[in-house]
Amino acid sequence: MSNGLATFADLNAVATHLREKLAEKKYVLLFAYNGTGKTRLSMEFKNLGKRDTPRDTLYFNAFTEDLFHWDNDLESDSNRELRLNTSSSFFDGLLGTAIDAKIRDLLHRHVDFDFKIMEKEIEIKEGDRTVKQTVTYVSFEREVIVDGQPQTVDNIKISRGEENIFLWCFFLAAARMALDKEPGSPYDWVKFIYIDDPISSLDDNYAIAVANQLGQLLKDSNGDVRTVISSHHALFFNVIFNELKKALKYMLCSHDGRASYSLKDTTDTPYFHHVAVLKLLDKAAKRNELYTYHFGMLRNLMEKAASFHGFNNLSDFIKRDGDNGPDGVLHHRIIQLLNHGGYSHFEPQEMMAENKQHFKNILNKFMGDYEFNPVLFPELTEEASHG
Repeated sequence: MSNGLATFADLNAVATHLREKLAEKKYVLLFAYNGTGKTRLSMEFKNLGKRDTPRDTLYFNAFTEDLFHWDNDLESDSNRELRLNTSSSFFDGLLGTAIDAKIRDLLHRHVDFDFKIMEKEIEIKEGDRTVKQTVTYVSFEREVIVDGQPQTVDNIKISRGEENIFLWCFFLAAARMALDKEPGSPYDWVKFIYIDDPISSLDDNYAIAVANQLGQLLKDSNGDVRTVISSHHALFFNVIFNELKKALKYMLCSHDGRASYSLKDTTDTPYFHHVAVLKLLDKAAKRNELYTYHFGMLRNLMEKAASFHGFNNLSDFIKRDGDNGPDGVLHHRIIQLLNHGGYSHFEPQEMMAENKQHFKNILNKFMGDYEFNPVLFPELTEEASHG
């Protein structure tokens, strides 16, 4: 890999390269914009594992989400259920392993509903015949207060965001079994876990919680399962980037011509995804939608930039106007104080007005000193800035 850049003719070659790198490292992180080929790369990686063995990769991507679909009970509008496509090998041996308890342990950190995994027999018309079929489904319920008393409402339809969190926790429970190599586990064949965009349609607060939860799960594992995580989501990638400090980190790009794809090593330098993080911070500042975790993101970004520009530490980088410069000293102390304790993973707090102004001052000075392309940071329209 010359100058941290490797080029490839196709995604199969990229997948082969990642497998070679995973012989040396436990984790690989990929940042790539939508349309680059992230999901197709995950399938190429999976298919390589079927050449010599039946399979070796447990994967989460858009195809995993397609294994679940809603039956909304259009006739009576009362029994809404999420059905599982149990003909998929993903579910082989899984449903007899108390998987619901494992899912619930992960899910209740994010949402307030509960669920049951159930089976029933249904009748399906096939021409002139009626065929009986057993289906597996998930029924959701939520406790509500009615006249001051708690009541459980069954067979509810959860929101799209809640559904995404449920599907993610379902997969994560299976991944935990693969990582832990539990005796009799249906996932004892897993050598690799490949996760592509687990939070593609979730808001930023969920992105932080999901990335932190995933990072902790991987770090707590002592097994030899290797993991690839790809995402276009700047905030999610920034958190998982910090959680898995020893991971290999790349930017995946697609190109026209003979070298169709490239991987840029971003492990030690501020590159590509850091610009995406800066765009996210700039947008949050302009909308005045600033949370305490944004200070952690800004600090990480500035530390990478300080290293890139040859400064010994973050303090020297911020205090460019001299050791006694009041703005530099103040900004450094603010970043140190407000970043203390890391991200607010599960209960993000909005900044106080004074801290919002400090954040904007630090961000604006950073962007002014290092002259990023202004085209990347458009002014918000009146409509966008108010809703």
